[in-house]
Amino acid sequence: MTIENMKKGEWNKIKAFFDIKTDDGFTMKGFKLVEGANGMFAGFPSQKGNDDEYYDTIWAERDLKDMVTSLAIKAYNGEDDGGIVEMKLEDIPQKKEDEELPF
Repeated sequence: MTIENMKKGEWNKIKAFFDIKTDDGFTMKGFKLVEGANGMFAGFPSQKGNDDEYYDTIWAERDLKDMVTSLAIKAYNGEDDGGIVEMKLEDIPQKKEDEELPF
C-alpha cells in the first residue's frame, strides 16, 4: 500500500489530502489527515447525508486504520522517499484463528 498525491495545506483542522494505492492496483481517493484533540489521524473518505452529517464511504478495521494514519503522518512529515510511502498488508498484525470474537 502506498500513499500518493499528498496535498498539504491548512483547511481548519485538515492538514492534508491524499490517495492510497493498494498492492493490487486499486486507488482510493479522498483521504485526509486531520489534527484532532489527541493528535493527527487519517480521516477516511466520506459523503454528506440528507441529515447534513458526514458518513464514511470506506470502512477498515482498527489495525488498518492505524497503519494508514502512520503512513500519512510519515508522508506529511517528509519521512518518505520522494512523496510515496509504502507499507505491505503483511505488516499489519493478524488476528489468530482461535481467538474468540468479542460479541
